[in-house]
Amino acid sequence: MARLIPGLPATVPSRGTKLFPKDALSHREVRGGAARLRAGQHGQSSGRRRKASDYQRQLREKQKVKRIYGLSERQFRNIFDRVLKEPGVTGEALLVALESRLDNLVYRMGFAVSRRQARQLVRHRHVQVNGRTLDVPSYRVGPGDEVKIADASRELVLVKHALEQFGRQQPVSWIQVDTDKALGRMTQRPPATPSRSPRKNS
Repeated sequence: MARLIPGLPATVPSRGTKLFPKDALSHREVRGGAARLRAGQHGQSSGRRRKASDYQRQLREKQKVKRIYGLSERQFRNIFDRVLKEPGVTGEALLVALESRLDNLVYRMGFAVSRRQARQLVRHRHVQVNGRTLDVPSYRVGPGDEVKIADASRELVLVKHALEQFGRQQPVSWIQVDTDKALGRMTQRPPATPSRSPRKNS
């Protein structure tokens, strides 16, 4: 059974973690904590209170991951279900899958000031991977892949502004960036430990 690895943020769940309401506690327990027992019985059990608390913590963790990477419930579930099938520690696989998304790479490489803006660039066909224009933010980039802003889009104000800000930052260790050419490359698989974002996520 997979487990969370030391140093991995609580936002990345392990295999077996119940992240979805239908898989966890009842609606009654979610809304009111552990359901109160009727008068004449022995009162609430500490075990049920603990289960409700664990569920609430797991729900907060999932919501935080979704907010950081800008994912809908269905998108997050699809990614989580996919990494469950991969060998190894599920928490590690989930982090690698999230970091390998094209919109995340566009943000990490400094072509956008936020992941939200990065998704817009991809959807509007301003981004190329290995010379091919893509419009799928969830596309999974692999080691050796080259990501660049299309030549016709390099003069966009938002791209120039983002690159100016990024020029004062250091990229994460697993990518290389040429800001003059608005081009970057994933040099290796993202690590299974969190990479610090140099700018505010959104």
